[in-house]
Amino acid sequence: MKKAIIVSQECIAGMNVKTRLLELFEFKEDGVFEESTVYSFKDIKLYTIKEIHIFREDLDKEIDADLFVFATTHRSKAGIPSLCVHAPGNWDKAELGGRDKQLCISMPGYMKIAYNKLIELNTIEFDIVQEATHHGPYMEKPIMFIEIGSSEKEWVIKEAGEIIANTIIHILTEDIPKHEIAFGIGGQHTTTNFKKIVENTNIAIGHVCPKYMLERLDKNMVQQALDRNMGKVDHVILDWKGLGKEKKRISDLLKELNIEFKRTKDY
Repeated sequence: MKKAIIVSQECIAGMNVKTRLLELFEFKEDGVFEESTVYSFKDIKLYTIKEIHIFREDLDKEIDADLFVFATTHRSKAGIPSLCVHAPGNWDKAELGGRDKQLCISMPGYMKIAYNKLIELNTIEFDIVQEATHHGPYMEKPIMFIEIGSSEKEWVIKEAGEIIANTIIHILTEDIPKHEIAFGIGGQHTTTNFKKIVENTNIAIGHVCPKYMLERLDKNMVQQALDRNMGKVDHVILDWKGLGKEKKRISDLLKELNIEFKRTKDY
């Protein structure tokens, strides 16, 4: 399997991670892409793109790889220091890259292992978060984001870059165990009530539709969230309190589609 790590020249955190990757692992020069050196390590290639990452649509048409890991910045108004993983895609309009109402192919097992590895390596006491599905770019190969947040202060921290670099190489060089896969619905962007499931069960969560996007969750988007993953979705899990006024509509929609579901409290 060919694996690509993507960083952007425009991304401070991404360039931090690139520096740490080259310091910590025996990457070798292996060609040029968009005027930047490509580096390879085992079956992994490290690419530096010119454009900001979320707008780099269809990169899988230009780079020959089977899966893509984007190392980037995370921004948050709260400004909480954090290390994050998530799948890209848009539940509604594509305001930050990607395509309207199109989800990418998520990497649930890789995100689960990355999430737990971040916890293990977290010597800097950052929050560890799996976020809801959001932003671009749109691609048709499996893709995940792994990020340093949430401001310029954190993006340049060497230790944060090292943790992300070590986590990326871990998930791309180790065998990913077989997990049950879930689609999560409801709750906060930071998927707070799904954390215990990711940490304490054999379930890996792919796409998550947060509370603020529930009004946009229709049959088409549910089907995409079930279909666009590495592996078959085994569970739909509802953050019941986090569904707000959408409780009845969402549960009725799933019943209409003959989709069984559980609640986060069931785990």
